[in-house]
Amino acid sequence: MSTPAAQGGDKPALRKPVFTKVDQLRPGTNGHTLTVKVVSATPVPGRARPGAPAPASSRAPRIAECLVGDETGAIVFTARNDQVDLLKPDATVILRNAKIDMFKGSMRLAVDKWGRIEATEPASFTVKEDNNLLLVEYELVNVAE
Repeated sequence: MSTPAAQGGDKPALRKPVFTKVDQLRPGTNGHTLTVKVVSATPVPGRARPGAPAPASSRAPRIAECLVGDETGAIVFTARNDQVDLLKPDATVILRNAKIDMFKGSMRLAVDKWGRIEATEPASFTVKEDNNLLLVEYELVNVAE
């Protein structure tokens, strides 16, 4: 018996994830799969949007900036809403389909609705905090052709 995918259905074949190390991350890239350990998590105070109705501002999105990393380096991960509960200090997580956002000239790691965060077994590595990619500042340069 053949499956719809074998008959040219619209479901693509799943690719085996290629795990990336933190020191390989570059600005403007996405689709990263990483295993990282959470070093710290700092809640970002929610700000109500001006002009928003009162009930909407009470459901302000929960955001936390988490310093995550592996044995090659560290980077700030922006956790939103339910992601905040998964990224507690000393937790080890797998970030699937993560992307690099630029914020004030520095890289931030994020997982949007197309990605996934999974809790996993505690990692045996220690995070290399002295290679913090947040401290590397990038400048957008337009190249004339």
